[in-house]
Amino acid sequence: MLGFAALLAVFSAPAPALDSAEPLAKVSSAADSAKSQRDARAATREVSESSRDANVSIESLRHAADGGEPLAAWRLARMYADGDGVARDDRKAFDYFSKIVDRFANDDPSPGERFMVSNAFIALGAYLRDGAPDAGIGADPERAIDLFRYAATFFRSADAQYSLGRMYLDGVGVKKDARQAMSWLGLAARKGHTGAQALMGQVMFEGSAERPRGLMYLSLARAAAGDHPADKWIVEMHQKALASASEADRKAADGMVESYLKRRD
Repeated sequence: MLGFAALLAVFSAPAPALDSAEPLAKVSSAADSAKSQRDARAATREVSESSRDANVSIESLRHAADGGEPLAAWRLARMYADGDGVARDDRKAFDYFSKIVDRFANDDPSPGERFMVSNAFIALGAYLRDGAPDAGIGADPERAIDLFRYAATFFRSADAQYSLGRMYLDGVGVKKDARQAMSWLGLAARKGHTGAQALMGQVMFEGSAERPRGLMYLSLARAAAGDHPADKWIVEMHQKALASASEADRKAADGMVESYLKRRD
């Protein structure tokens, strides 16, 4: 069985190239995305329910986590990261996510553990990408890249693919590489990842050759974003593009959106 370090070496190859001629919503990608979303919803409900269940104490979860139970460690990590049922504590969340990553550095998770482990890799990567000085967590973007790449490739996580693409686009923890960025963002966008659609759409729209396709992705992202404050950047990005788009660009983008939705359905 390949260990984490060995797998990272295998997965350091470039992302699959984005082929704009391919259908935007392949059956396999849609199935992966739907399953991932179901797993995420189920896992989130489980965390919320456990944090409110009087029969499941923090101490019992800590005892189980200290005994090597990864689900208990993940529950605690999410509770501390989200402030769900406990005071938010990034240091404790970071430590519990680290336990899970270390636990599965050399072992493959079971099918029922895959979402949990993938989420831990991504959460730890986000802490290391940004750092959390108040919690004593220093930024380590190079390590974050490794964690995102692992989750993006081994688990085919759209969240990890988006995070990896954004880091390549911004040159954080890695040399700027627009081609790599668009490849990873494309993988996530095809799975319906709103942030990836918005960011890829902006890059395409600002390039002279693919403005209608870029506006299509921005429109899809805007429709999915709603009015949540965390998605304000997507709304503003779409408004800016729409204001500068020509009538021909808008009509072409509308046709692409319609075609995309037909293929998806």
